[in-house]
Amino acid sequence: MKQSVEQLVRPEIQAIGAYHVADAAGLIKLDAMENPYRLPAALSDELAARLAEVAINRYPDPSGGGLKDELKAAFGIPAAAEVLLGNGSDELITLITQALARPGAKLMALEPSFVMYKMNALLSGLAYVGVPLTADFDIDLPATLAAIEQHQPAVLFIAYPNNPTGNRYPRDAVEALIAAAPGLVVVDEAYQAFADDSFMSEAGTRDNLLVMRTLSKIGLAGIRLGYAATSSAWATELDKVRPPYNVNVLTQAAARFALEHRAVFDGQAVTLRAERARLAEALAAQPGFSVYPSEANFVTARVPDAQALFAGLKAAGILIKNLNGAHPLLENCLRFTVGTPEENGAVLAALAQLK
Repeated sequence: MKQSVEQLVRPEIQAIGAYHVADAAGLIKLDAMENPYRLPAALSDELAARLAEVAINRYPDPSGGGLKDELKAAFGIPAAAEVLLGNGSDELITLITQALARPGAKLMALEPSFVMYKMNALLSGLAYVGVPLTADFDIDLPATLAAIEQHQPAVLFIAYPNNPTGNRYPRDAVEALIAAAPGLVVVDEAYQAFADDSFMSEAGTRDNLLVMRTLSKIGLAGIRLGYAATSSAWATELDKVRPPYNVNVLTQAAARFALEHRAVFDGQAVTLRAERARLAEALAAQPGFSVYPSEANFVTARVPDAQALFAGLKAAGILIKNLNGAHPLLENCLRFTVGTPEENGAVLAALAQLK
């Protein structure tokens, strides 16, 4: 007898929805922490010529064809660290959870944080332990240390800075968690281009540390390239889970090209940092707004009525992220991706009209 979809698919999968991506057609898109700047026209033409030479009839080099060494040189990755490449950092999270999914193993994360940590725990069959942040989105160090002692997680994910709140935790608190954790600690530095600190210099020198980054936030979200730096012992095991051709030839070529022109993206990051400060100051001046410190390319604010303001901005042609309902600590919170000066000006003008 043939079985139905409902009989075959795991019940915990049936109980959830697919990751939702909002339709941004016709809107100023400030909901997904993307760099708002396209490549300059001259670089676009140069990249097109470069990609035209790529042998798309061949499988990609499974080890990145030298891209790992170029990333190490560009971003100061220690010689002691091994680099893993992923189809975005999302895939790296998947590889980690798959490799650690022993019966009874636990994944721990701070909450609220990146939703894919919890999602990958469910998909890979790890027990999930979420430890709430404080009311101002800081690490509750005593509670987190107690949870580590109690649950002995196989892996602890720490977003540094945190998404969706934007703040960077005190370094000494993160150091304490790394020291206390019995398993792997993943420090997710997706927003490092906009932050004032990093753990990358320690990658490969601490047995239980993996530092993960992505090229998405600096202006290359479309090519889907994430990378991780860790000890050779961890890299060896995680590489066994990686699909052999997970980073395609066009992504590899585009990433190499981008590294050659890093100054362009670094300049954009400087502009976005300045715009972040301007946007945060203007939002903080809005009646009833509480704006949280950010070292990412977005600003999170608690507002009097998130649902109404989100709808009002969308009606004005601006799409931001409504965090209300995602976690109890995010009640009435909205997340504003930092856009171009013109886009940020449009947000502030729309807010003035919505008062």
